[in-house]
Amino acid sequence: MTSNFGATTTTDEVLDGVSLRGKRILVTGVSAGLGVETARVLAAHGAQVVGAARDLDKAHRATEVVRDQAANGGGLELVELDLANLASVRACADALLADGRRFDVVIANAGVMATPQGTTADGFETQFGTNHLGHFVLVNRIASLINPGGRLVNLSSAGHRFADVDLDDPNFAHTPYTEFVAYGRSKTANALFAVEFDRRHKDQGIRAAAVHPGGIHTELARHMTPEAMEALIKSINDAQKAAGGEDYRFKTIPQGAATSVWAAIVAAPEEVGGHYCEDCHVAEIVEGDDIRGGVRSYAIDPEHARALWAKSEEMVGERFAEPALG
Repeated sequence: MTSNFGATTTTDEVLDGVSLRGKRILVTGVSAGLGVETARVLAAHGAQVVGAARDLDKAHRATEVVRDQAANGGGLELVELDLANLASVRACADALLADGRRFDVVIANAGVMATPQGTTADGFETQFGTNHLGHFVLVNRIASLINPGGRLVNLSSAGHRFADVDLDDPNFAHTPYTEFVAYGRSKTANALFAVEFDRRHKDQGIRAAAVHPGGIHTELARHMTPEAMEALIKSINDAQKAAGGEDYRFKTIPQGAATSVWAAIVAAPEEVGGHYCEDCHVAEIVEGDDIRGGVRSYAIDPEHARALWAKSEEMVGERFAEPALG
């Protein structure tokens, strides 16, 4: 599938002329930034959006724009979800299963970045536990609610290029902790989760993809000092100049959320299934130190994805069997 979409495409441009009336879509992390924008454009085009957030009061305030712009039968309901606490994740999943209404798309948008060293309620390293394991349990528990023809979209990041997952030491018990190595591990995990989920569910007509939204000024960077952000951008620009490239440019929030919406709604399922996407297209495999574009091969390797799945099951103490055929 070809289009003229690219790095500056917005969510409204992606969904121009598209009706989502009758569709039901789950979006995690709707209390700020990309999650709010994703929910807004989906509801504005007629989708019934279920928005998940840890702080429901904050989410209710942040999503006023979603309710104001909902049209063509679209709407929003909120559910409580703390991805850093598996009791909360399981309670959220149980409530959705008891409700029984199905989803056409699940967008695993929520996450944290560059946090100080710490652990989740279950003792997992904060970024891996929140960004990957929380979504791993939620999505697998509600997988039976995803309609045939549906999709899972995991928000990864170019930050996956900071680090591969470490299946021998996921909690930094023996490895020196750095904020961006931990972030990189979690974002690689998001991409690998999509690869294996896609393999397991594509015979039921359900596809999964990972997306990089681009660099955007959102609350995601709340743990970074201005000095740390400046140093990060300088290091990226230095690498770009050495390669003959241009300086780094931040995206707007509507531009950042566009790839999520494109992969979830507009792109052909066989185009994006099992892939990592950026700037509203499937990314090429790019090795090396530059983190500006492309995906590293380890983040989409099928065998690596299976190994991560098994390790994740071991860590959360729960096994998710492959769907039966037929």
